[in-house]
Amino acid sequence: MPQTLEALSRHNATLKSIRGIVHTMKTLSAINARPYEQVVRAIEAYHATVLRSLAAFSHSTARMSERPQHVGERWLVVFGSDHGLCGSYNEIVAQLVKEYCESLPHVEKRLLVIGQKMNDALLDHGLRGEGVLLPPASVDGIGRMAGEIVTRLDLVTRRRPLSRVAVTLAFTQRGEHGLREPVTRRLLPLEEKLLRPTTRWQSRTLPDYSMAPDALFASLIRSHIYASVFRASAEAMATENAARLALMQQAEQSVDDRLEQVKAELSSGRQTEITNELMDVIIGFEALKR
Repeated sequence: MPQTLEALSRHNATLKSIRGIVHTMKTLSAINARPYEQVVRAIEAYHATVLRSLAAFSHSTARMSERPQHVGERWLVVFGSDHGLCGSYNEIVAQLVKEYCESLPHVEKRLLVIGQKMNDALLDHGLRGEGVLLPPASVDGIGRMAGEIVTRLDLVTRRRPLSRVAVTLAFTQRGEHGLREPVTRRLLPLEEKLLRPTTRWQSRTLPDYSMAPDALFASLIRSHIYASVFRASAEAMATENAARLALMQQAEQSVDDRLEQVKAELSSGRQTEITNELMDVIIGFEALKR
């Protein structure tokens, strides 16, 4: 019995240590949640401004959308995580990418992957990335990674006309009731509604510009691409943090349940040991009486 009590005591101490680690990770996830949500709201506001600028440009120039052409290159930018402790986050996105690729069986697709663990998850499905980028470690790194992705896409669009390059973003976004869902979002070719001139402007003051039309249009398109990539990265980071928070809450509850069980076993073991010692005393006393 003393050995059993000693083992239970060590188990109890180990569980307390694990609970402290889990609680720390849960606290960090809760602290990081707000900055990610603020970044998502900020980039959504910026993107809305860019889209209004595109609408103003189209209204002022009456620029018509280009005729759809045969796509020469099809890229898929996949956002994953290397931080761990977020469950099957990468595997869920990898499954979505696999289904997307299977829906286009006769089209060559090139993958730009964010995160080595995501790349490994894609390799399990027979998909290999053209390049692997390091995911941002904090909110400050989202802009750096978004700029690097836009630079790579810019090199692709320089080789071919913009209308002949297809780019799709695959990431996880926040859903209803705190859930998360993997999605694919078209980035290029540009949607027709972005280039279609509006028939009526919202205010009595008509929009105008002083830059060269081609330079302004190129700048707006680049801003639209950057905002879309930034938002996808921010959403991926926010949902990853939410997944980690939910997982840590489950882990903390499981550790608490196991701690209660071990404490009950430890208490029962101590009571049994005390009872056995008392019985030994009583038996010895009865033997001396005889």
